[in-house]
Amino acid sequence: MNTKPHFPPSELIINEDGSIFHLHLKPDQLADKVILVGDPERVNLVASHFEQKECDVKNREFHTITGTTHDGKRISVVSTGIGCDNIDIVLNELDALANIDFNTREMKPQAKSLQLVRIGTCGGLQHNTPAGTFICSVISIGLDGLLNFYEGRNAVSDLPLERALLNHLGWSGNLCAPNLYAVHANPELAERIAGEDMIRGITVACGGFFGPQGRRLRIPLADPRQNEKMKSFLWHGLSITNYEMESSALAGLALLLGHKATTCCMVIANRVEKEADTRYKTHIDTLIKTVLERI
Repeated sequence: MNTKPHFPPSELIINEDGSIFHLHLKPDQLADKVILVGDPERVNLVASHFEQKECDVKNREFHTITGTTHDGKRISVVSTGIGCDNIDIVLNELDALANIDFNTREMKPQAKSLQLVRIGTCGGLQHNTPAGTFICSVISIGLDGLLNFYEGRNAVSDLPLERALLNHLGWSGNLCAPNLYAVHANPELAERIAGEDMIRGITVACGGFFGPQGRRLRIPLADPRQNEKMKSFLWHGLSITNYEMESSALAGLALLLGHKATTCCMVIANRVEKEADTRYKTHIDTLIKTVLERI
């Protein structure tokens, strides 16, 4: 009797050409080392460092190039678009490509663990994170609630940190934050990628760019002191160093699925100093080359 779980077409949507629904990738087009970027145009920048390219696939905001670097590493670079909701799509589909047999719709007998590194941009929250700083997310805190829809959420989360931060923020009512979760990056991968030249810190992944990150334009904020509170939080010697919008879902889903993940971002706006660098695209190639060397 076959006891393997079977994934019906409604749950695992496979296109007529044998590719996964959103990414339009086929299983043999995915490398074990994966760079994730938000901006589809940044895929070409990462792939410009490949010696050879195997495939170049686009669908919606999802753009993938798989190739080989000069030192023989086979790497896929995949754009996710913005937000944890898109990370939910990308991580589940990458895992399906790696660990589900598309012919039988059953799990493969041997699980594969991917190495996943997000390269992105962020807003710095400390005086020592000016524009141009590289930050490696040792811990990611999600304000999006995505991980709460999956069994095992508590097992992969840092529950004492969650409680400490909620107490520190003092949020109540609509900002009670039942959606908050905190997840550690894979320690070996984070240490290898961070090296000696990146700041290690806690990253908060927000559900938006303006209000959720404490930006006020024409709508007043529910908690005008949010950034001040985030900046002053300390956990076992680590500060909240930056805001971005994807790291928590990446860290949480990777842990649940048995993959290794971390996030590296370049600061383009320092929220404490009220400064921003809109020319960041000319500088992020240094971060890309650093991650490619260390992944």
